[in-house]
Amino acid sequence: MNNRILEAYEKRPKDWMYNLAIGIIFVGLMVWSGSAVETAGTTQDGGQIALNVLLGIFQPDLSFLFDFTTQGVPYLMLETICIAFLGTIVGAILSIPLAFISASNLTPKPIAFAGRMIIMAVRTVPAFVYGLMFIRVTGPGAFAGLLTMGVCSVGMISKMYIEAIEDIDTHVIEALDASGFNMWQKIRFGILPQLLPNFASTAIYRFDINMRDATILGMVGAGGFGAPLIFAMNAYRWNEAGAILAGLIILILIIEYISTRIRLKLTRG
Repeated sequence: MNNRILEAYEKRPKDWMYNLAIGIIFVGLMVWSGSAVETAGTTQDGGQIALNVLLGIFQPDLSFLFDFTTQGVPYLMLETICIAFLGTIVGAILSIPLAFISASNLTPKPIAFAGRMIIMAVRTVPAFVYGLMFIRVTGPGAFAGLLTMGVCSVGMISKMYIEAIEDIDTHVIEALDASGFNMWQKIRFGILPQLLPNFASTAIYRFDINMRDATILGMVGAGGFGAPLIFAMNAYRWNEAGAILAGLIILILIIEYISTRIRLKLTRG
């Protein structure tokens, strides 16, 4: 018994050279990638600025945090929620026809390929580029952020919708087809009941992402928290920046809790 074990151990694959080569290549790539990283260095007051940022976050301006005018944090929270929510709704609605066109199990392959190319093209453009484009068209404000969120949502939501459509139970479709149902009836009674929970869960997940993206897009003037936050930081008003960040953290936590509960309800029934 022991001899057989020793014999098998001696005949084991000796791939240490292969693993060593992979390790050397990996280290070489890391070193080569690091050589392209450049830093501008730190200034003498960099540590003090970092301390001021932390103090501002932990000592927010309460008068600004509880200012219920259009310049206060509560209004900015509401504006950010509206941008993210309406942008998600627009993206979810636009994604439905694109997903059905691009699903290879429902449409001919050339049409599905063309639909996927459109979705890929939409996903390729960064959100900042869309934001700058819509700001040029509509001017700065919440409407530009809404349009940006809607278009950016199409790429991800469509991809998730396509996967859900291609995973549907085809036996239900075949049974409806054998019963003489037309295409609309098959979609209404055979496809949509299977897809609605996945569609809703995907839209809610995208809403979580849009909540964070809406803040970043605000930095280019697309409404929400972003612009006041960057103005406060550029003016070294760390207490105001801390108030905005505190409101953003509270908002994200609330939305995360609600959306998680809804997604669990949809997936588990």
